[in-house]
Formats: sequence, structure tokens, C-alpha cells
Amino acid sequence: MEGFGTQAVRSGLPRDAGTGALVEPIFLATTFAQQHVGSPTGSYIYSRSANPNRESFEKAIAALESAEYAIAFSSGMAATAAVLQGLASNSSIVAMGSLYGGTHRYLMHLAPAFGVKVSFVNDIHTELGPLLSQGSDEKVTVVWIESPSNPTLSLVDIKSVADMAHAGGAHVVVDNTFLSPYFQNPLKHGADIVLHSVTKYINGHSDVLMGVIALSCPEIRKTLSFIQNAAGSVPSPFDCWLAHRGLKTLHLRAPAASRNALAIAKSLDTSPLVLSVNYPGLDEHPQRRIALLQHRDGLGGGMVSFRIRGGRDAAAKFCESSKLFTLAESLGGLESLCEIPAAMTHNAMPKEAREAAGIYDDLIRLSVGVEDTDDLVRDVLETLKVTAINKKISN
Repeated sequence: MEGFGTQAVRSGLPRDAGTGALVEPIFLATTFAQQHVGSPTGSYIYSRSANPNRESFEKAIAALESAEYAIAFSSGMAATAAVLQGLASNSSIVAMGSLYGGTHRYLMHLAPAFGVKVSFVNDIHTELGPLLSQGSDEKVTVVWIESPSNPTLSLVDIKSVADMAHAGGAHVVVDNTFLSPYFQNPLKHGADIVLHSVTKYINGHSDVLMGVIALSCPEIRKTLSFIQNAAGSVPSPFDCWLAHRGLKTLHLRAPAASRNALAIAKSLDTSPLVLSVNYPGLDEHPQRRIALLQHRDGLGGGMVSFRIRGGRDAAAKFCESSKLFTLAESLGGLESLCEIPAAMTHNAMPKEAREAAGIYDDLIRLSVGVEDTDDLVRDVLETLKVTAINKKISN
């Protein structure tokens, strides 16, 4: 089998035979001419139903996730909504307590409209089994996990959870946004669906809003493709073209970000101005064994979170003072970003739920980019010196 980089550069639709263009054209057409009534050219009738740029991008994602199919959506949340509507309507799901704030918001406020009941758990490895064995009125149809989780970077043994879920008749969905297909392929460990916010690492340039799922079950693909078309939550041809272009350099960007993140995490881990560090690339990470099992070369990825001494005021001052980490939501781009989950991406979660998941007011999340390593480490340590408070702070 070809290597990841070769697949990333060359996967998708074949090169245009008519012109020989090395770069794929952008097919902005909303409709496609038919030579005879009811006889379209290939699968292309109307761009919501099928578009060459979207098809090419989907083929590339399927190849990199070792999947049979991929389905692209207008955003990661649109992909999330489609999966839950298609697989979990009028049933129960189990989800991790520590997960993306937008997913938590959807599960709490929108999913109930489809009859979805949600059980949030802090330790899915020990709490899933009892929930799966409940009576038929509470049958679990979907287990929703993030590994690493957002923003505490806890890990899940995907195979272990998948074995339990499948024994109980449930599907496993893994949000793989934090790692990208380069670092982890959840389908290889037993997951049924892998989901990405394409906006992040796959596109990598902070200029596209998209989502995608990858899977190998034809029945599930049929269900979710119908929802994609019927609900109309599809990305534009131009966004698909941009995301596909970004995907071609993922194997260069991802390891560079991971190297930078590891250097930063090590520096934070030895600083007296830091309460704790979350990074699965550190040997001290409590689930380092899982990273070695599931991640490419045991790498930790480009995301780091840490608790600063000084509480929320110190956290805010750090994010506002850093010269190289821009205060902004989102992640996975070329440039380094910082944010405070409790006040930004996860502020819709009740305080009790946030803190039960380890998301405290003093927690800072870093999306480490591909700038020079020494510059980023220096900036973090210098910013800590002028923003943190070197005394013990209670939760």
C-alpha cells in the first residue's frame, strides 16, 4: 500500500483527461446538462446531490481514513447532526463528559427534538457497560467519543469501547478532529464512523468551514448520504477544492505541529508557574499507553492544554499577552492559537459539568502551529513569567 503522503497528494478523482490540467478545476456549476431526459452525465444532476470537487475530496478522505466511503458536510456540526439524526433518533446515546462544547450544546438542546436521550460519562471504559445492559426502553444505539478529548486531551481505548458497544448493539462514532487522519485512524480500531471538522487540521489554513465523516458500512452510508442531500447541508465546490488542497500537505504540517507541541508541553511540565499539563505525547500522560497503541509513532498531536497558576485572571492575561499565540477559537491551522475553553468554546456548558470534565477557569488550550519551535517555547515561557502567579491556587 502506498504511504500516507503519496495518498494525500494523489488521492481523489483522476486528472482531467480533456486538458491534462495538473490542478483540479473548480466546478461552480449548480446544475449539469443532460443529453436525454433522465440521463445525466455520470452522477451529476444538481450540485447539492453531487459535485466533482466534493466527490474528489470525499474519495481522498476515504483513502486516508482507510474507509470505503466519506461524506462531506457544510460544517463539523452539520456532520454531527446528520449522524445523530440518522443513527440515534428515538433512542439513547452515551457520550463522554469531556468533549467539544458545540457537540455538548447540540446534545443538550437540539438532539432531544429527535427523541435522543444522552448519558454523559466521565470514564467511558468503566461506565459504558452498565449503560449498555439497561432495559430495552433505554437501548443505546450510539456511543460518541473523542480521543483525544477537547480540551483535556484524555484518551479512549477505541477497540475496547468498540468491543463493548458492538456487543450491546451500538455504533461507535469517534470525533478524530484533534488528531486528523495522519495520527489516528479510528476505523482500524473498530469504530463505525470517524468524524472531522475539516475546518481544523485537514484544511489547515483557517479559511474553510466544513465537516466530513468516513465509514465502511454501505447501509449507514445510504442513510447518511440521503440526509446530506435531503437536508442540503453540503459544502461549496470552492470549499471542497480548498480543503482538498490543504489535505495534500497534512503529512507535512501535522508532524511539524506535533514536534512543536511536544517541546512546549515539556517546557510547561517543568514550570513552577503551571499547575498541570495535558498532552498525550508526554510519558507522564495517564493514558500514554493508548497513545502508543493508537497514534502514529506514538505522537501526541498539535494540541496542548494546561492550568496556569493564578486562576482565570492569569489565564486571560496569558492569552491576551502572548506575542505568537493569537487569542482565537478554532484550531489546526498553520498559526498558533490560544483560548480559554471555560469562557469561550465551552462556555455553554454548566460550570458543574465543565469542572467535572476537568475544564476549569484557569485551563488554557493551545493549538500549536508550525512556526519555529524555539520561538514558540520562548514566547510561552516569557508570557508565563509576566502573567502567572507563583503561589498555590485552589480550584
